[in-house]
Amino acid sequence: MPPSGQLWPYHADLLATPVPRYTSYPTAAEFHDGMRAADMAEGLRSVGRATPVSLYLHIPYCREICWYCGCNTGAANRSGRLDAYLDALHGEIDLVAATLDGRGKIGRIAFGGGSPNAIAPAQFDALVRHLHDAFALSRPILSVEVDPRGFDPEWAYRLGRNGVTRASLGVQTFAPHLQAAIGRVQPTELIERSVALLRGAGVTSLNFDLMYGLPGQNDADLTETLDRAIGLAPDRLAVFGYAHVPHLIPRQRRIDARDLPDTRLRFDQAALAYEMLTGRNYLPVGFDHFALPGDALAVATADGTLRRNFQGFTEDQADVLIGLGATAISSFPDRLVQNDKNVGQYRMLVGGGMLPARRGLYRSKEDRRRGHVIEQLLTNGHADAVLLKGMDDAIDRLTPYLARGLARLDAEGLTLADDALPYARSIACAFDQYRGQAATRFSSAV
Repeated sequence: MPPSGQLWPYHADLLATPVPRYTSYPTAAEFHDGMRAADMAEGLRSVGRATPVSLYLHIPYCREICWYCGCNTGAANRSGRLDAYLDALHGEIDLVAATLDGRGKIGRIAFGGGSPNAIAPAQFDALVRHLHDAFALSRPILSVEVDPRGFDPEWAYRLGRNGVTRASLGVQTFAPHLQAAIGRVQPTELIERSVALLRGAGVTSLNFDLMYGLPGQNDADLTETLDRAIGLAPDRLAVFGYAHVPHLIPRQRRIDARDLPDTRLRFDQAALAYEMLTGRNYLPVGFDHFALPGDALAVATADGTLRRNFQGFTEDQADVLIGLGATAISSFPDRLVQNDKNVGQYRMLVGGGMLPARRGLYRSKEDRRRGHVIEQLLTNGHADAVLLKGMDDAIDRLTPYLARGLARLDAEGLTLADDALPYARSIACAFDQYRGQAATRFSSAV
């Protein structure tokens, strides 16, 4: 047990190795360049007539580029660039719909990026209309990521008339000096206005993205941000540790690494966020997500139906996720397929009448078994014994966690201790057959 007054025990050695976030298994780090249009088409043709399917549309543009951001996004500073991209996105919708040929029931549509509101509201309207025309929709839940900078009443009106009920607002921090340090200046009044507009448009599940581990951030900064966030009553919050990987994301070189908190301070900030939010009526969802009672994410956590996919923790039960747009990833039970990351190449492929798949992998039975174990551990803190049979390599790697009481292995399976949340991804990583010494590809465990 942790010392009195300490939420979680701190073991620096167990947090030293960066680990994936496991929004898929195998992770994107294992993707290879051998996947092509035929692999994507075969995956689409495997979808049954009534198979639940979710769609994700990627808009890789933002009005302003934040220095911390790891997304595949560029500046929306030329209307011609956006128009050409959207033309290709409409073209891909037609290609995918033709290959599906009416199969699949679309129950969810998510717009992400980048910032979907970097495009014009009328262009968003056109995308939604096209999706209704192209696919077999089953009263889908629509969700949109929103940048408060550039969100206005016209955008709110378009979201409302298209039936968007879920939105995720990129807040990150309310502290002006931290906003300046990460290149995302957005006054509190702007965020408050966006919240009011989204609520007025009919958004019933609103998420805030917040961050800890920012350059120069201290406990007072984080406490003030959490207080302000709670005061605006979002239904969900995702509180992520900033991942500083400038060797992979050049824009992060503008952030002074000397100002970043060390692992212990990050750990304490994560604990601070957890204690504040759970003390103010938010229920924990995994390690870094929180939801108000009654929100679908909290309900899924309580009844054991929580899942994890490329959108993170979710109550979405669909096993097929189709990604549309440059760099978007599609997930089928037996394969992961990623579109070309280069927007120019993406447009060229779609313009030539080809599905723009370029990377990915096929998932073996063992991949799927281990992926199920990892998902179980991250969503409900327990992996069934029947799934663990023969995984001696993983059990050996669990030794330090078992020895310190962070997990228990018995006839029922592997169960995480109540105070083991910060170590969940590290424990899950024990089941990852692909993890070698290339730790610099991933973010801090906390």
